[in-house]
Amino acid sequence: MPKQKTHRGAAKRFKRTATGKLVMRKAYKNHILTKKSTKRKRKMRKGTLIHKNDFQRIKRMIP
Repeated sequence: MPKQKTHRGAAKRFKRTATGKLVMRKAYKNHILTKKSTKRKRKMRKGTLIHKNDFQRIKRMIP
């Protein structure tokens, strides 16, 4: 049976933690940052955990 290939698009967007959870970047932090408040931009710095409903689908893409 051939090896499972990593979905390169998913690999660039999601990272695995040491405990096996998946982390992604927050959205809306690319451009037009002048109108967004400092508090809002600060909260977007950290990554966020993947929702449990999406976890299995994304986990399959990143073996």
